[in-house]
Amino acid sequence: MRARAASAETDSALVSAAEGENVAGMSSVSSQDRGPLLAAGVLGLLAVGLGAMGAHGLKATLMERGMTQAWETAARYHAIHAVALLGLAAWARADGSSKVGAITWSWVAGTVLFSGSLYGLALGGPRWLGPVTPLGGLAFMLGWLLVAVQAWRRR
Repeated sequence: MRARAASAETDSALVSAAEGENVAGMSSVSSQDRGPLLAAGVLGLLAVGLGAMGAHGLKATLMERGMTQAWETAARYHAIHAVALLGLAAWARADGSSKVGAITWSWVAGTVLFSGSLYGLALGGPRWLGPVTPLGGLAFMLGWLLVAVQAWRRR
């Protein structure tokens, strides 16, 4: 009977947490870190899925095209910036900062432009995707510059 009651309490707490309510002393996600946290979740999910597709389902196609390295580079930068967004959400929460929106969008845009163009090129996409890749790299760099600026301002 106790196990059933404990299970019901756990289930209730999980539902409350999923709905963003404060549970057992845990603070709910604030609007300032919701953006990077949501972006991290979506980008992380896609990075793992696309990485696995490249390593397994598309392996022969990528090898035949000589594009395995391009796919791996796309997946690596994709995953790195998903994890960086988790760190950004933690930083925003710990610091109480609401100035992470530009960083979030820079990294999301960088992932879409850089990794997205490499994924497309690896699958035989149009040649105009080639010049898009460096734009994504610039967006990544802008995000990291903004991190440094925010850190400098908080010293």
